[in-house]
Amino acid sequence: MIGVRFLTVAASALIAATPALAAPAAPGSALSEPQKAPKDAPNFLIIVADDLGWSDLGAFGGEIATPNLDALALSGVRFTGFHTAPTCSPTRSMLMSGVDNHEAGLGTMAELLGPATRGQPGYEGYLNDRVASIAELLRAGGYTTLMAGKWHLGLTPEREPAARGFEHSFALLQGLSNHFGADQDEAWTKAGLAPSYRDDGKPAALPKGQYSADYFADRLIGYLDSSTKAGDRRPFFAYLPFTTPHWPLQAPAETIAKYKGRYDAGYEALRAERLARQKALGLVPADAVPHSLELAKPWASLTTDERAVESRKMEVYAAMVDRMDQNVGRVIAALKAQGRYDNTIILFFADNGPEGNVIEAPSPRFKVGSPDAALPPAQALGIDNSLDNIGKPTSYVGYGPGWAQANSVPSWLVKSYTTEGGIRVSAFAAGRGVTGGGRIANANLDVRDVAPTLLDYAGLRQPSQFAGHAILPHEGHSLRPVLTARADGIRSADETLGYELFFRRALRQGDWKVVFLPKPTNRYTRGGVSTGRWQLFNVARDPGETHDLAAAEPKRLADLVKAYDLYAKAKGVVPLPVDAEAAPAPAARP
Repeated sequence: MIGVRFLTVAASALIAATPALAAPAAPGSALSEPQKAPKDAPNFLIIVADDLGWSDLGAFGGEIATPNLDALALSGVRFTGFHTAPTCSPTRSMLMSGVDNHEAGLGTMAELLGPATRGQPGYEGYLNDRVASIAELLRAGGYTTLMAGKWHLGLTPEREPAARGFEHSFALLQGLSNHFGADQDEAWTKAGLAPSYRDDGKPAALPKGQYSADYFADRLIGYLDSSTKAGDRRPFFAYLPFTTPHWPLQAPAETIAKYKGRYDAGYEALRAERLARQKALGLVPADAVPHSLELAKPWASLTTDERAVESRKMEVYAAMVDRMDQNVGRVIAALKAQGRYDNTIILFFADNGPEGNVIEAPSPRFKVGSPDAALPPAQALGIDNSLDNIGKPTSYVGYGPGWAQANSVPSWLVKSYTTEGGIRVSAFAAGRGVTGGGRIANANLDVRDVAPTLLDYAGLRQPSQFAGHAILPHEGHSLRPVLTARADGIRSADETLGYELFFRRALRQGDWKVVFLPKPTNRYTRGGVSTGRWQLFNVARDPGETHDLAAAEPKRLADLVKAYDLYAKAKGVVPLPVDAEAAPAPAARP
């Protein structure tokens, strides 16, 4: 087993050579109650990783080289109970709005709206007008708002970042793209798979040959550097949502080379090593038991050729995480060079659990237009998934359920599920006012807490109206008590948090959680794990959700299922189709 390595910062001081920014435009909306952040208000840097595993970072038990993120995490506070939605756009809607995804417009992913959900309130497929984005609120309160990376909250001009509060932005509007810009040619455009980029609201492109994480960091550094040179004294809200390590798995060759042979022992060996390191780091209970692997073939059953392909996929994935970390180091170095680092609060988290689907080509669901129409053969798009080509711009693969569950260990399952493997993510806070020293917080936290936290530290109040209409009040809580070590948590033992996506359901109350996985009802997982009944877990004692206590605790189960029903009704969750309803709960044991 690889030991826990020393965690040091090795950041480049490279500053992107981005043209000077245009004069700031006036905010497009106004608060109903005019406010202005105080002069000593902190800056905010929010970094979001795409499909990152809970154990990928060194500070969370991983073996991937992530010295910059590790140094930040160890200087601040790591969260072992930070939760999101099961997939990306619903999570981003909660991040931006501070309310449940079913109220903010992403009751399901726009790409997966179906007969039961299309046209329903809260299922618009974009960040709707029932909410004001945190960028809109901070900008109206005197912040400069900057973004570079993935948006996934609307494709039209009135729904993109430039229209929802970002003063300057370079954004990928969809949920994914080629990391080297190789999907912007005629073949991909004709197939309806070319990505849409926007630069301050104008059509743009990812420069072909530049790596996505490198370019997003370039643009954000450029925005920050230009505002510093222009003498802009406003505090900033900088949003850096990487598309790494989201599929297609691609990375610069020199970074991939660092991991050659690292994963030849397979995913069972990797998850055992990571879990042992998590226990040594105090991130999970010493007696934590990992959930058994689902949907993955045993490594020993694979042929030599299959193992070579699988190892290569994980090598590329590790390189994507590594490269993201390098670019975080560049951004931190820029802030220090500008003299702004000491006044900045940094929050890092993944948008959901790791991707466990078997992916070998683009999915029709990401087409612009007709998602059910057939796609051209992979060869027509220039895709080559041969072993030697995996990781290059012309490859197109994911890494499958085995590696994904190694990366979510000890949790159950992966992205798209309401189990812990889908919604518990790697997260930490660092910077100004964060009491650190390697501290670990085990509280039940949620992405809905981010917006109220930022307003709290900015000295602003959420208004009752924005842009002339009422907006929903934030549902989360400020994280300040946890960040400053004044309290262990921010929720009472009675408070509930509900989760639903693709008709998969869950509700958390204190240490207890109920989960319902119906038979597959969507095109996302093309199969998947189903139990057909409500299950009950104590996730404090059993983070792997390995011991179903439904039969042993029938009253608690009934109470939590009732609480879920109240949540679903209050948030406008579309009911589960009748043919996928639950089987009876197991009888209580004598």
